[in-house]
Amino acid sequence: MKTKVLKKAEIKRNWYVVDATDKILGRLASKIARVLIGKNKPQYSPHVDCGDFVVVINADKFRVTGNKMKDKIYYSHSFYPGGLKKIHLELMLKKHPERVFYHAISGMLPKNKLRARRLRRLKIYTDSKHPHSAQSPKLIEL
Repeated sequence: MKTKVLKKAEIKRNWYVVDATDKILGRLASKIARVLIGKNKPQYSPHVDCGDFVVVINADKFRVTGNKMKDKIYYSHSFYPGGLKKIHLELMLKKHPERVFYHAISGMLPKNKLRARRLRRLKIYTDSKHPHSAQSPKLIEL
């Protein structure tokens, strides 16, 4: 038996649409990360970027468990003294709801050179309309 190694020319990327309405944020983000990496395909190779495109619609209608709406904090630092900024999940949802999904999914991807390329294949929209209908994406239930 021989193990077949996937080559760059053999990669076929599919488009998927995921509706985030009433889905738990972390569980959905981990399943989306698997599709972006390509682990849902039988020809997965860890050193080849063989993942698919994912379009997330209704990104502001997800759920979280527990008290995360008030307790979860996103941190950013400007690299200047005293430059730490904190924003709660509740306020982040009002200002930038697509960034909540982006942070959750990017945190679940491996921290390597393929991460930025995988995140470029992630498209997040806060309503049910998206401009990717020409690619004829499949609606999947994750």
